[in-house]
Amino acid sequence: MSTDRAWLKQALACLAQEAARSADTHLLRLDLPAFPGIRFYFKDEAAHPTGSLKHRLARSLYLYALCNGRLRAGQGVIDASSGSTAISEAWFARLLGLRFQAVMPDCTAPAKVRLIHSLGAECVLLPPGLDASEVARDRATAEGLCYLDQFGLAERATDWRGNNNIAESILAQMALEPDPEPAWVVCGAGTGGTSATLGRYLRYRRLDSRVCVAEPTGGAFAEGWRTRDPKAVASQRTLVEGIGRSHAEPGFLYDVVDAVEEVDDADSIAACWWLEGALGRRYGGSSGTNLVACLRLAAGMRERGERGAIVSLLCDRGERYAETLFDAGWLARQGIGLAAAQTALLARLAS
Repeated sequence: MSTDRAWLKQALACLAQEAARSADTHLLRLDLPAFPGIRFYFKDEAAHPTGSLKHRLARSLYLYALCNGRLRAGQGVIDASSGSTAISEAWFARLLGLRFQAVMPDCTAPAKVRLIHSLGAECVLLPPGLDASEVARDRATAEGLCYLDQFGLAERATDWRGNNNIAESILAQMALEPDPEPAWVVCGAGTGGTSATLGRYLRYRRLDSRVCVAEPTGGAFAEGWRTRDPKAVASQRTLVEGIGRSHAEPGFLYDVVDAVEEVDDADSIAACWWLEGALGRRYGGSSGTNLVACLRLAAGMRERGERGAIVSLLCDRGERYAETLFDAGWLARQGIGLAAAQTALLARLAS
């Protein structure tokens, strides 16, 4: 047996052991008096060892690279990220004894950068105007690195037919609930991998549950979903990291998504502040975006006299945003009117 094949078997065994040691994430239920007969569930993906939904994706990307012969013994690894995926990828790189580089915008939350460094990885921070994916791809070619390519490969690296993907996990956890088949499943779109997995799996299981993408206002997924344009670009920027891409990604599968709810940044941030009080811990901005979309969908169900369940995701740990989304001074410098957004959110929760 060659040295490379022996290392490959060892690396795959290491990932299998890690998966076997990992428990599933909790599905938290919230009952809101303003929405009688409608139950809200939030899957706490921040509970993963690396603190976000991207733990699942990072494992899948490494498996995909290993099984396709793209990652070899001793080879360095690189990827483009807004932070959470890079944290998870750095964690798995350390597990496998590999060097890792994260190529990220220089506006990435400082706590994410510190965490990546603490995992022994390198951060390449880019000023506005440079495309992180292009830089990562060029560095991979120049330095002989394995480019994990989360934006290009997320939807194909994940086994959407099962194998403990997030859709399968949600449905298994909903099995004993009053509404085991949710009316809606809500998620954001960064790479597009999660929305693609959910949409495909629900169809595969022949369920009537629908998928809604919660998107920052003017994000590329929202623009592309309206026109089915594979080259859609965002009409405005967002402060919510991880979603609201500036341009359409290869994993954006519009046809498996049933609805898109666009959410202003102030509303997303107000919602993630509210989640801290409701659940006792902080979650990032995309979790707030998801919550606002859930409330809008619930309002529509209430008006139509419908009952049922809405399931969404708590995507990452809010502690990563202590210096940004949870810093009132930083928000004021960004022009975010948090007080007005919080008042509007509380009115929606009470009515």
